Amino acid sequence: MDTSSTIIGLIIIILIAIPLFFVFRSNVINKNKIKEIKKKYSQNNHFNFEITETQNKKVLALDEKNKGFLLMDFNSTEEVVSFVNLNTVNSCKLVATTENNSGKIIKIEFEFDYKEAHKKELIQFYTIENEKINQECLYEDHVLAQKWTKIITDCIS
Repeated sequence: MDTSSTIIGLIIIILIAIPLFFVFRSNVINKNKIKEIKKKYSQNNHFNFEITETQNKKVLALDEKNKGFLLMDFNSTEEVVSFVNLNTVNSCKLVATTENNSGKIIKIEFEFDYKEAHKKELIQFYTIENEKINQECLYEDHVLAQKWTKIITDCIS
């Protein structure tokens, strides 16, 4: 009786421990990948991305002092990293693209208006092609993008 209870207990512990191990391992790998990308875009420690927020496999980072913005998107098949030096930017606004006949949002982008050459750059934040379930993360991503548009605008001014 004691031996069978012990064996069953060990099996249950193993069944719980194995998935936890893989979850913790995945988190450590993701954190290391984010650190490496931040280090790569710090430009010899000029930018220190102290404000960081993560949601739905997207990481947004900002250096308020030296005015740098970094967006990492791990949703697509190939990870996308975008860096903007906010010292060269006049303004930032959010652009939501909808389908032709419906109000269904299919793309959300940050639009940066540069000081020199009056050039505008669009950085993709959300696209429906990366959704596995139709518009599952749209609301959360839209709210996050609005919040970060305000943060970036405050940093620019």
